[in-house]
Amino acid sequence: MNVHATKPPLTIRLCEPRGFCAGVDRAIQIVVLALKKHGAPVYVRHEIVHNKFVVEALRERGAVFVKELGDIPPEHTDRPVVFSAHGVPKSVPADAEARNLLYLDATCPLVSKVHKQAMRHQRLGRHVLLVGHAGHPEVVGTMGQLPEGAVTLVETAEQVAGLQVPDEDNLGFVTQTTLSVDDTADVIAALRERFPALAAPSSDSICYATTNRQEAVKQAALGTDIFLIVGAPNSSNSMRLVEVAKRHGAADSMLIQRAADIDWNRIGNAATIGMSAGASAPEIVVEEIIDALRERRNVTVDIALTAEETEMFPVMRSLRDTPLTGDDMAFLNGTGN
Repeated sequence: MNVHATKPPLTIRLCEPRGFCAGVDRAIQIVVLALKKHGAPVYVRHEIVHNKFVVEALRERGAVFVKELGDIPPEHTDRPVVFSAHGVPKSVPADAEARNLLYLDATCPLVSKVHKQAMRHQRLGRHVLLVGHAGHPEVVGTMGQLPEGAVTLVETAEQVAGLQVPDEDNLGFVTQTTLSVDDTADVIAALRERFPALAAPSSDSICYATTNRQEAVKQAALGTDIFLIVGAPNSSNSMRLVEVAKRHGAADSMLIQRAADIDWNRIGNAATIGMSAGASAPEIVVEEIIDALRERRNVTVDIALTAEETEMFPVMRSLRDTPLTGDDMAFLNGTGN
């Protein structure tokens, strides 16, 4: 008897690239290496990346997540603290130094590049316009590189007409790295129309991984009955993928964190499902969701490949020679690709 006979067929267009980017890989490695070198606990300020699965997996290994440095118990001020991949304001490492804390900065190098671009604008006498989402940790960190009042946040193209700036002839812009490429283009076009002298950053601020994942979803979306994006609701790049899928031809699109979150009523009788994962979503969760779909449907997986990613960001020198066991490597591979 054919075991698939009673299961309706389902095609999954699985995007590549998807999931972890080099910056997320590096941040998770830093926490694992710090635990290996210094032992538990290792403190982490905020979520190291926006993914509950990753945070819980690191917590089980001895990482302790805190909102602020002041939450670290006095008896543990000799323990390392890791700053998240999203970056932090300058006040945070200054606070760590004042508390005599050993800190490890896991800020993504591409976020650090945006920090440098913003500081360069200011050094050249420009007021900085930051295209981004209010309250996002990356935006908080970027604005915190410069003195209060030196940066104006711009969230939408509609906002541009009412902007008040110190000098329209001395402006420069940078962008949050995880935004929608299309939406960012609209905001920048509006800014350039209103402020013709607006200076661009020395290179593109949207990170390669955000661009690649959005392009893969654009190419795969047309004709899909629903597009599943694996990621967290507080993950900007994951939420942008949901929007990109709808905008480029998916009949429906939704964000899911784990297989248990699948809304089977929305899946319905879908014949073709698109699937991708935000830059902080581990591959093991993608596999978990595909397995859940296989339980109900006769699944065929078609790979939708649009780019090859070979980028790697090394960890800081103080951790590079820390030996990892087979278990450590299995953990890193299990939360990644």
